[in-house]
Amino acid sequence: MMLRVGIFIFWLLHFLPLQVIARLGKALGEIAWWVARERRNVAVVNLRLCFPHLDESERRRIARRHFHAFGQAALAESLLWWSRKERLRRVVRVEGQVYYDAVKSGKFILFGMHMVGLNVGAFRVGMDTPIAAIQSKIKDPRVDALLHKYRMRFGTGQLFSRQDSLRAVIRAIRPGVPLYLLPDQDFGPRESIFVPFFGIPAATVPTLSRLASLTGARILPCRTIQRPGGRGYVLRFYPAWEAFPTGDVEADTRRMNAFIEECVLDTPEQYFWTHKRFKTRPPGDPPLYGKR
Repeated sequence: MMLRVGIFIFWLLHFLPLQVIARLGKALGEIAWWVARERRNVAVVNLRLCFPHLDESERRRIARRHFHAFGQAALAESLLWWSRKERLRRVVRVEGQVYYDAVKSGKFILFGMHMVGLNVGAFRVGMDTPIAAIQSKIKDPRVDALLHKYRMRFGTGQLFSRQDSLRAVIRAIRPGVPLYLLPDQDFGPRESIFVPFFGIPAATVPTLSRLASLTGARILPCRTIQRPGGRGYVLRFYPAWEAFPTGDVEADTRRMNAFIEECVLDTPEQYFWTHKRFKTRPPGDPPLYGKR
């Protein structure tokens, strides 16, 4: 019953102007800032590690603005689930169209990162062409099924679970279906390697390099930027990477993290600072988020 009520309220949101949704989302983020103490502390620790040159008050301002941005993006999901394509095209402006157009004539991995607008970007690309994506399963099967239903609302593409084998993903890419990949979170020590992220050794899955090598797909970097004041989003594409992969998985993964760092520095409040990016430590290193 509660799930149905929540869905109904969420459905009502999509009738509102985006500016109003943004104000409500910012208020939601402010509440979360004060209530979600554990996640707030994770964000503060991450920012302290990545931006030691900033004073504590500035890092907390970035963390607080992140909660605001995240709240806005969470409520804007209602548009993705129920708005018409015409409205979504107005909400999400594409930059780097010439790079994006190349997706229609080759094998590509759309390399993104965990910014607050990541789902907006995936929906916007999925409106134009079938895509494949990898997502984490939700523990509640009802919620997981609901998310799958609405993320596939345009009837194109394939969604894979992180528990699925890479073989299924490879089979999707090889015929030319672009993969929307966000390989910048800590998934534990299994199959991860340690490469620097803002100078901190970070357990990172080298999936980008390996998939490019196995499929021959080119890497097309992209990111989705939340514009201030509820003025929508920008889905920005960059030139496809040359000389990638190199055959050196560690070097390729360092290049990936370096690109993410550049994007984070541009809009630091929009990165997923509430994720325990440095939870997995090299052997012998102490935990960075308190006791294990």
